[in-house]
Amino acid sequence: MTAATTDADLGSAYSGYLDCLADADEYAATDLAIDLLDAGVPAERVLLDLVAPAQAEVGERWARNEWSVAQEHAATHISERVVAAVAAHVKIRPTGGRVVVACMDGEWHALPPRLVAEVLRLRGWQVTFLGASVPAAHLVSYLHRYDAHAVALASALPMRLPYAHRMIEACRRSDVPVVVGGRGFGADGRWARRLGVAWAPDAPSAAELIADERALRGVPPARLTHLADDEYASLVRRRGELIDSALAELRERVPAARAYTAAQLDATISDLGHIVDFLAAAVYVDDASLFTEFVQWLSGILRSRGVPAGAIALPLEHYAAALRDFPRAGRVLALGCAALTAATR
Repeated sequence: MTAATTDADLGSAYSGYLDCLADADEYAATDLAIDLLDAGVPAERVLLDLVAPAQAEVGERWARNEWSVAQEHAATHISERVVAAVAAHVKIRPTGGRVVVACMDGEWHALPPRLVAEVLRLRGWQVTFLGASVPAAHLVSYLHRYDAHAVALASALPMRLPYAHRMIEACRRSDVPVVVGGRGFGADGRWARRLGVAWAPDAPSAAELIADERALRGVPPARLTHLADDEYASLVRRRGELIDSALAELRERVPAARAYTAAQLDATISDLGHIVDFLAAAVYVDDASLFTEFVQWLSGILRSRGVPAGAIALPLEHYAAALRDFPRAGRVLALGCAALTAATR
């Protein structure tokens, strides 16, 4: 089968696959993927040019409030089943060493690293996929028990970067090289470089890095000398207090907030916590763009759900006042407020 034919087959199959996800039709989605394999489309192309972009579109539909959380979860489950079916259909005997693939502690988006795991398996590695939210201590214990050539860690959320750094360092103390990926490290890998770890933008790049141990280990050291000021640690210690005081002010200034349902209250507290967590992560890596990008994203999410920009502006102003003795956090919050104003014009 020529590359042009493969592209045509995948192109025509993509819309049909999305329809299967929309209809929650696991069997049709699986049949479509297997039919492509039987027609000669390489398994790696099915995973990366069909399942992966479809899953990205699922996330976009949720962000635009076109799909509910339940629809998004159903679609993700179906794609996980399709990946399993593709893996079972293409039997590859490993010829390389063991690679451990896992999500960071607290990271529940397991499908992207699962795709990486299957690509590595297709390329001959013996892969152990540990799944979502793997505690660092459990990962290190596993590495001590099994001789791993490398570890591939994934994160979709930049707010997990401080935890990611600790996990990366724990792996290194076990003398196992690490490659990371996912949007949590920045679209261009900027925060992976700040943490001093090899970064791959996609599954093929991860496979190439893992095959080149010198490149995998030969990354510049972390650039985190700013953490000596203890601002990050102090901010984390105040997390609960900041959320409580922000919620109290919101109820005082927005009377409607006093009548929130339990679900609305839970969502509000979650959003207030996310703001603090993204702020802390921006302080950790000393990069305000991490926070401003989050503010713009959150503004779009809430706007698609009919929530006004003031719902974000109020807590940003509250946190800025409460953290006036935190110079780096204050600068980040000021830029976040400016980003919010620009996003809502």
